[in-house]
Amino acid sequence: MTGGAPVPVADADAAAWGDLLAGSYRQIGDRAMRDLPICNDALGVEAVGFRRFNGTIVGIMVTPWFMNVVMPASAVAQTMSGATVQVRFPAGNIEFIISEVGQMGRIASCSLFSPMFQLADMAAARATAEAAIVELMLPADSEEAVRRREPATTPIDRRNFLRGALMERRE
Repeated sequence: MTGGAPVPVADADAAAWGDLLAGSYRQIGDRAMRDLPICNDALGVEAVGFRRFNGTIVGIMVTPWFMNVVMPASAVAQTMSGATVQVRFPAGNIEFIISEVGQMGRIASCSLFSPMFQLADMAAARATAEAAIVELMLPADSEEAVRRREPATTPIDRRNFLRGALMERRE
């Protein structure tokens, strides 16, 4: 599934590819992953944020055992399973590994989480995946990216702290 938001016509084929890939992972989950201790039972399989990018498709695959950035391998490399390739995104270069997935054939994937126990439910997994694809498409030198990388608070100057200069002032 691609979530509740309408899918732009240009991304319809990307969303469909993501849904097909999700179907392959559901089969893998039912056949080989069920009851393994690395699976988070609170999660399912979902394709999130699939879109067209530089003439190919990219999105986030969420499963109970991993969350990966994925794309068709044919778009990035003519190489064997197990090989790694670098793909340039607005956020920077990302390393992918080539693998085979059921009827989908060769895909390129980059692990974001594995296992998935830090995510409580599908809503949290979906929100994390949506945030990840936004970050991937955000140019590294954009104002927004720079702002997001800045610390949320000002670092504490140890000398002023020890002198009591950082005490809260009440007026």
